[in-house]
Amino acid sequence: MPDKRIRRIQESDVDAVVGLVHELAEYERAPQECHLTSDHLRLALFGPAPALFGHVAEVDGEVVGCALWFLNFSTWRGVHGIYLEDLYVQPSLRGSGLGKALLAALAEECADRGYARLEWAVLKWNPATEFYRALGAATMDEWETCRLTDGPLHALAEFSRTA
Repeated sequence: MPDKRIRRIQESDVDAVVGLVHELAEYERAPQECHLTSDHLRLALFGPAPALFGHVAEVDGEVVGCALWFLNFSTWRGVHGIYLEDLYVQPSLRGSGLGKALLAALAEECADRGYARLEWAVLKWNPATEFYRALGAATMDEWETCRLTDGPLHALAEFSRTA
């Protein structure tokens, strides 16, 4: 039976979810890097070509957790998967099963749509790592996450323009 506290995000949830994402940035010790606004999130989720999806956890009519995700693709499997960008439950409700219920909703999306995997990154110091392992998640120790942003991203784009 699906957890009734979990549902797909609605446009009326956007402001609350933006607040949760900023709480997550604070928790991850990088609040200065979070520039998300309600307009950004509304467009990504509900604009003309949405490429971001989400679920929320709701308790007593209040949004207290979220999972924001998008599709990736496994060339080796030949099918899509879900990449979980953010999973967050407010600290006072951790241990209540909401995090597991949010992940279970995404696993259900994968199973129902024939997706091959559910994937995410976690900071090595985050205590949630043990929670994820307890669910059966494998850490990809031989893989490094690579990211281009800001100056290096623009420098590479400029190389492409002038090549």
